Amino acid sequence: MNASSLVQKIWNFCHTLRDDGVGYGDYLEQLTYLLFLKLAHEYAQPPYDRKAKIPKGFDWSRLKGKTGEPLEAHYLALLHRMGREQGMLGAIFFKAQNKIQDPAKLSRLVQLIDAESWISLDADTKGDLYEGLLQKNAEDTKSGAGQYFTPRALIEAMVACVQPQPMKTIADPACGTGGFFLGAYDWLTHKSGRKLNIRQQEFLHRETFFGNEIVAATRRLCLMNLFLHNVGDLDGEPTVDRADALIAAPEKRFDYVLANPPFGKKSSMTITNAEGEEDRDALTYERQDFWQTTSNKQLNFLQHIVTILKTTGQAAVVLPDNVLFEGGAGEKIRRKLLETCDVHTLLRLPTGIFYANGVKANVLFFDKKPADGKVHTKGVWIYDLRTNKHFTLKTRPLGSDDLRDFIECYRPANRHERVEAERFKYFQYADLVARDKASLDIFWLKDDSLDNLDDLPPPDVLQQEIIEHLEAALAAFRDVAAGLPSSAA
Repeated sequence: MNASSLVQKIWNFCHTLRDDGVGYGDYLEQLTYLLFLKLAHEYAQPPYDRKAKIPKGFDWSRLKGKTGEPLEAHYLALLHRMGREQGMLGAIFFKAQNKIQDPAKLSRLVQLIDAESWISLDADTKGDLYEGLLQKNAEDTKSGAGQYFTPRALIEAMVACVQPQPMKTIADPACGTGGFFLGAYDWLTHKSGRKLNIRQQEFLHRETFFGNEIVAATRRLCLMNLFLHNVGDLDGEPTVDRADALIAAPEKRFDYVLANPPFGKKSSMTITNAEGEEDRDALTYERQDFWQTTSNKQLNFLQHIVTILKTTGQAAVVLPDNVLFEGGAGEKIRRKLLETCDVHTLLRLPTGIFYANGVKANVLFFDKKPADGKVHTKGVWIYDLRTNKHFTLKTRPLGSDDLRDFIECYRPANRHERVEAERFKYFQYADLVARDKASLDIFWLKDDSLDNLDDLPPPDVLQQEIIEHLEAALAAFRDVAAGLPSSAA
C-alpha cells in the first residue's frame, strides 16, 4: 500500500469514530498507544531484534489475538500496566485511558494498524501522517488543542533564519507537540543542503532535542511525533520532561532555543499528587537567576529562555505584544534583555494566524552574550508583517510565501549586510531605551483601511480581525483585573 492510501485509511476510520463522539485528540491518543506497541513488535523481529521492554503478556501479538469484551478488558489492563513502566514506555502510556468504548471499533483499529508494516514506511511518510492528525486536532477548536500548535510556515521561517548547525543542542521549554523540534530536524536533514555524517546523525537522533511539556497528553503526542520522525528510541529515556520549566534554575544550557511559550494571564503551578491527579495554583516564581519577580507568564518564560542559553546561544521566541510595552517588571526585563543580549530582530506578526483568538504576537530573535558589563544590543531591526496584512485560518492562512520577504530581509547568511525596506526598519539602541518604558511596540506604515473604505478586506477577514482585537482587549482587561487586590467582604 502506498503512503497516501494509508493516510486515507487512517483518516476514514477517524471519521467513523467521530460519529461515536471520539474527537481527534482521543483518536490520536489511542493511535499513539497502538502504533507504539506495533512498532515495538516489529523492532523485536529479525533483523532488528531489539528489546523494547514490553511486559510479558502485554505485547502486540497478545492484544491482536483478542476481540469483543476480552479485548477491551485486556486493553484496559495493558494501558494501566504500561503507565507504570520506566523510560519512553512509561512516558507514552502515562495516565493512559481507553476512549473507544465500542470493542468492535477498537478491534477494527487494531486490525488496521496490524495490517501494515510500519517500519518499512520511511520517516517522512509516518511523520506526515501523524503531523496531519495533529493539524486536524488543532483545527478542532472545541478541544483547545490549537494552543499547542504554531503555524508550520512560521516555524519554518524561524528555523530558516536561525539555521541551526549539526552537533548543537536545541531546547523548547514549552514544546507542545514538538513543532519546533521537527522544523529544526527538517532543516538539518533536508533543507540546509548539508549531508550529515554518521556521528552527526547519531547526535541528531539522541542528543539534540530537549524540552518541557507540562500537559501529560500533549507530551505523549510530542514523544510519538518525534519518534515517528526518527528522533529518540523505543527503549530510551525521553528528553521531553513532564515538568514546569519555570520552577527551578536550569541544570543544562543549550545552543538554541526555538519556542512559542503559552499565552495566558498569569503563571500557575501544576501540583501532581501521588495518585497522578493535578491541581493548579497561582504562582509567582522566586528565582535568583531571574532579573525580576513577576506572575506574568510570558515575562517569566523570556527570563527563563535567557538562563538556559549558552553564552554563545541563539533564540527565536514567539511573544505577545504585552512583552514589548508592559511597564513595571516588563520594562525592567526589556532593558536588561537589551543590555545583556544582542536583541537584533523583531518580526511583528499579523492577527488571524493562531488557533487561539485574540493573539497579537511577535517573534523576537536574540543572541546570548557573556556577562561582561557591556551593552550588547546595538540596535533592533523590525519587520512589520501586520499593517495592511489580512489572514484567517480557513480562507487565507499564513503560508511560506508570506514569510519569504522577511527571510530575505533577515539575511541569515550574513545579517550584518541588511538593507532597510518598506517593511523593514532599523532602530538604534539609544533611541529605543529613550522611548517611554523602552517600548518596542513600534509601527511606521500607514493603515490603508483607515482611509479607503472601498478597499476593505473581505467580510470574513474583517469579522475575524474585529474578534481578534476584542479578544486581545478582553485579555488585557483580565490581566489588569487579576492584578487588583480583592475587596474584603
